[in-house]
Amino acid sequence: MNQTPRAPRPSTELEVFSTEFLSPHLVRVRLGGEGFSGFEDRPETDKYVKLKFVTPAPESHPVTRTYTVRQVDAKSRTLDIDFVVHGADGLAGPWAMAAQPGDKITLVGPGGGYLPDPEAAWHLFAGDLSAVPAIAAALEALPADAVGAAFIEVESDDAILDLAAPSGVDVKWIVSASPDPDLLAEHVRSHAWPNEAVQVFAHGERESMKALRRLLVNELEVPRTQLSLSGYWARGRSEDRFQAEKREPIGQIFPAS
Repeated sequence: MNQTPRAPRPSTELEVFSTEFLSPHLVRVRLGGEGFSGFEDRPETDKYVKLKFVTPAPESHPVTRTYTVRQVDAKSRTLDIDFVVHGADGLAGPWAMAAQPGDKITLVGPGGGYLPDPEAAWHLFAGDLSAVPAIAAALEALPADAVGAAFIEVESDDAILDLAAPSGVDVKWIVSASPDPDLLAEHVRSHAWPNEAVQVFAHGERESMKALRRLLVNELEVPRTQLSLSGYWARGRSEDRFQAEKREPIGQIFPAS
């Protein structure tokens, strides 16, 4: 059967309005300008865009990096993107730390795949610092009477943020300087699991997500229809290698059947 090619997502050039360090590890860049009129917002709380960065080599093509849109303000015609930063390491983080008002950047998108179900009996969120923008957006989108838990793994106390969440959602920060791919799954396993249907959003380091998949799918039998789970990055891998491995068995969160 012939399939109709998917229309390319729109490309938009935006201007840096401001930057703000939310913590020593997370910097928010506010973007806007004339190009905002071409940005087609979506309802999903995990909506993401591909940012285009130009590397120093003059003959190179722009390099893309995928980031969650933390929030969109239609009234002020701006959007915020939060960048995890590790000093001079990487490409997008150093750009965000050095960004000045008036700088330009091109983005493609947004795409998206998750929106909290207001009818869900219980919500589970799990991830690391890379997932904080999407988790924070989801917590703010929950109805006031929502119940559930969020588990967020960070390397130090100064990465902890004050996230807005309904009173019935327990936000737990797990501080560990030693990488352990089983840590998130262990904390989720130790939490009282409800008898009601659960909706899950779990994103972050690849091996941690595999451990969560084994717990959620194999042990707790969460239906795939109620599960948004993927790797945002992989420890010890460059971004380009991580993306390439998505087509290999090592890069797949859910094993091929």
